[in-house]
Amino acid sequence: MYFPAAVFIEEGRAYGVTLPDIPGCNTAGDSLEEALANVQEAVELACEGLDARPVPRGIEAYAADPGYAGAVWAMVNVDLGFLDRRTVRVNITLPAATLEEIDRAARGRGLSRSAFLAHAARREMARA
Repeated sequence: MYFPAAVFIEEGRAYGVTLPDIPGCNTAGDSLEEALANVQEAVELACEGLDARPVPRGIEAYAADPGYAGAVWAMVNVDLGFLDRRTVRVNITLPAATLEEIDRAARGRGLSRSAFLAHAARREMARA
């Protein structure tokens, strides 16, 4: 989903990016490319705990706002899939011995198999 992004340029210093449709969504970088590459992470942090998905408005909604005077506007593609909290059933194939190890480890931590696998996957993805 594309959101308008206000880009503020501090010549020779840094680039700041704000997404007005997502309160608290700000990021920066030493280059424009770096600042824009940081947008997804900034969106995920700003949306923690939100109950509703943010809805983008057009750039024209902010054109006259003095808070964005001097900004250069861009449209950035944001993946809001992380806000989907539905539980979905999946079918996976594992060696029987591995499944037994997973179940033992999950029981030892007081977790269900699903909770254990979700926790392990999130921890592994955070390392990437």
